[in-house]
Amino acid sequence: MSHTFSLWAPAATAVDLLLGADPQRAERVPMTATTGGWWEAAADPAPHDGRYAFSLDGGTALPDPRSRHQPDGVHAPSRLVDTGAFGWRDAGPDGGLWQGVPMERAAVYELHVGTFTTEGTFDAAAQRLAHLADLGVTVVEVMPVAAFPGAHGWGYDGVAPYAVHEPYGGPEAFARFVDAAHGHGLAVWLDVVHNHLGPSGNYLGQVGPYFTDRHHTPWGEAVNLDGPGSDEVRSYLLDNVAMWLEDYHLDGLRLDAVHELHDERATHLLEEMAALADEIAARTGIPRSLVAESDRNDPATVTARARGGAGGLGLHGQWADDVHHALHVLLTGEDQGYYADFADPRAATTVLGHSPFFHDGTYSSFRGRVHGRPVDLEVTPPWRYVASLQTHDQVGNRATGDRIHHGISPGRHAIGAALMLTAAWTPMLFMGEEWGASTPWQYFTDHEEEWLAESIRQGRQAEFAAHGWGGTVPDPQDAGTVAASTLDWTEPGRSGHAGMLAFYRDLLRWRRDTPVQRRDGAADVLRGPDGTGGEVLAVTRPGVALLARLGGGPDPADGFALPMPEGEVLASYGQVRIEAGGRQTSGTARLGPDSVVVLVADVGEGSPAR
Repeated sequence: MSHTFSLWAPAATAVDLLLGADPQRAERVPMTATTGGWWEAAADPAPHDGRYAFSLDGGTALPDPRSRHQPDGVHAPSRLVDTGAFGWRDAGPDGGLWQGVPMERAAVYELHVGTFTTEGTFDAAAQRLAHLADLGVTVVEVMPVAAFPGAHGWGYDGVAPYAVHEPYGGPEAFARFVDAAHGHGLAVWLDVVHNHLGPSGNYLGQVGPYFTDRHHTPWGEAVNLDGPGSDEVRSYLLDNVAMWLEDYHLDGLRLDAVHELHDERATHLLEEMAALADEIAARTGIPRSLVAESDRNDPATVTARARGGAGGLGLHGQWADDVHHALHVLLTGEDQGYYADFADPRAATTVLGHSPFFHDGTYSSFRGRVHGRPVDLEVTPPWRYVASLQTHDQVGNRATGDRIHHGISPGRHAIGAALMLTAAWTPMLFMGEEWGASTPWQYFTDHEEEWLAESIRQGRQAEFAAHGWGGTVPDPQDAGTVAASTLDWTEPGRSGHAGMLAFYRDLLRWRRDTPVQRRDGAADVLRGPDGTGGEVLAVTRPGVALLARLGGGPDPADGFALPMPEGEVLASYGQVRIEAGGRQTSGTARLGPDSVVVLVADVGEGSPAR
């Protein structure tokens, strides 16, 4: 059956379509120039198993910039995929049509397909979805799956933004995973990288002006969003968003490092992406969320768009790393590098009390300047800010990939989990966090070019030395680094892990089943010494209260006494004894070192937000 192939190559004087897996023996079909730098040709790809490539002005074979499948690697010809032929069921857990998960009901679980299971595939990951549904999360955020060189990697060096990485199972397997997640009542967000491509297999610059030297990023030239030829580049990225949300039925996208999308146009690309997602949501009746990773601490990112262009970008959520940093310093005491700013005692009380940004127009010693802007939670409600105790960045970019709970007691880990999961912000977990996984999560690659691999080795060693982390950094190219980073699924049921899992489950299920208005709003935060070398922390907001003791001297038999507000004990970890009244009480909580108790008021009003 004939298929029309298209390519935007505005500087080419001749373009050939190459049909076949071997470009040297491919059937060559001349393409016809149309308008705006586009070329077209009709041909039957079936005799060639759908494989094809392009040759510009007699040059070497190049994969399709819009390729949806690179079965033989990112340097090889592309293969056609009919995403409309996926066998979607689109059923929710009750058998009815999938209704989606709005941003205000999100509790996110970030996972990396290649290390989530030993098999490292979508189909294997789908077998663990029941665990996530039972845990109480509502959204699975999948780290980048765009095709990248080799078999193993984080995914942020992808070079084929439309193609699903073949070692994970390819496009059909990804569709099966999304469909299975919906069947368990879980939305799926995908982490996408639009701000750069990886260094190996990046052929976009040979096809058209996809990059510009007018702006620069940590990875080199910026994507061309506002220079000559940028109309088609913007369309390339907007069509990518539409493909994921419509053809793959995804519920949302996490947009990597949007501060590196340099765009001086009056209408920013992110605003156009948000409008596109809103249009798809309105047409399909399923919420579609775009969540930005941004280091600007600017609430305008998630402020609604307004007629006449006076509003914000209109994205649906954004990461709030200040919450992570403040909790990390509170729990570990680390204060080197960018953590130095968060050694300020006000940092934890700020992010737990009333703002996701500690730097909201305040001076940052790490940056050497004022940073951020104040947040008005009446304009941008708390659930628009995604907070975490661990993420792939904050774990994997440590020298040995150690998780926060590897350096603190289980009780202190539980305190951090309770602070995050009872806060007003949208919570996000990193895979394995819920049971205190013993496995690290390290940086790994599978580059063919030794010069590139060695450059990465040396760069990471120097970076960690500058942060004061000595010792040997795991070799990213060593297969053992991948193996060490893969979750051990025998752990959740083991002693020492099962209790933490139960604690997370209790808090996540409460969050899932509680109407948003009963866990929203500002909190009162009290923090002070306990008189024995430790400190106590009390956080109360409408509907929920938390009492914790961090550290402390030798544990007296009856613990450290704290007045307890009225409420029902939802969850506790460590040495906790409640005096007076049993489950319903307004008495006293006696806490040993690194212990925590969470209480909830009778929700009564409304119905569970499920």
